Amino acid sequence: MSEKQKLTNQEQTKITRAIIKAAVLMLEFGAESTLIENTAQRLGLALGVDSVEVSLIPSAIVLSTLSNKQSQSVTTTRRAHHKPINMSIVCDLQKMCQDLEKYKYDVDFVLKTMKEIQPNYYNRWLVVFMVGFSCASFAYLNKADWQAFGITFLASSLAMFVRQELSKKKFIMVITFGVTAFVATLTASIALIFNLSSTPNIALSSSVMLLAPGFPFINSVLDALKGYLAMGWGRWLQAVLLTVATSIGIILAFTFLSLKGW
Repeated sequence: MSEKQKLTNQEQTKITRAIIKAAVLMLEFGAESTLIENTAQRLGLALGVDSVEVSLIPSAIVLSTLSNKQSQSVTTTRRAHHKPINMSIVCDLQKMCQDLEKYKYDVDFVLKTMKEIQPNYYNRWLVVFMVGFSCASFAYLNKADWQAFGITFLASSLAMFVRQELSKKKFIMVITFGVTAFVATLTASIALIFNLSSTPNIALSSSVMLLAPGFPFINSVLDALKGYLAMGWGRWLQAVLLTVATSIGIILAFTFLSLKGW
C-alpha cells in the first residue's frame, strides 16, 4: 500500500479489527505485554496506518489506530478469555507479522491467516506420561527412593489426566487446580499410609509440581519491570490464586485422610 494513499474510515476500521484480533490472541495464549504491543504496532504500520495505541488489562484490550496524518482515528475494544498457554499460537502470529512486512500483503491476508491458525496440541497421553515422568524425576533428584519415584509418577500422571478432563469440560482454572491438587495428594499419600517408601514426604511434595504457575509469575514480573503495572498485578494475582487453590486441594486431602502433613 502506498504511503500517500489515504485510508477510508471503512478500510481503517477493518485494519483495526484485524490488529486487535491478533493482539487478543496473543494475550489469551500467554504472550508478554511488550510483545503484544510491539506486534500490534508493526501490523498497523505494515497495513498503512500512521500509528497504533494499545491499552492492556488482563481481561481486555483497547486499541486505537490513527491515519491520514493522525486526523482520522478508530478505536475498538475486545474482551480476552483465559486459555491454556500455547506459544505455538504466538510464534505463528509473529511469523504472520514478518511475512506481512516482507511481502506487503493486505489486511485480507491477516484475517485469512488468523482464521487458519490452530493451537499445536501434543498427544494427551504423551503429555500425561511426560508430566508424570518429570515429577517423578524431580522426586528422584531430591533423593527419593524407587518406590517413591513410582508413586510420584502414578500420582502426577493421574493428576494430569484429571486436569485435562476438567479443562475439557470448561471448569475455571481455580477449581481445576484445587481438584487436581486434591487427587495428586490423595494418590501420593499411599506411600505414607501403607509405608511403601522410606521417603513418602518427597513423593507427596513432588506429585503436585505440575501445578506450579511459573509462567504467570514470570510474565507478571516482566510486565511490572517494563511499566505494564496493571498487567503485572493482574497476572501476579492470577498466579497467587492458582497457588492458593493448589494449597487448598492439598489441605483438603490431608484433612480427608487425617494426615499431619509433609
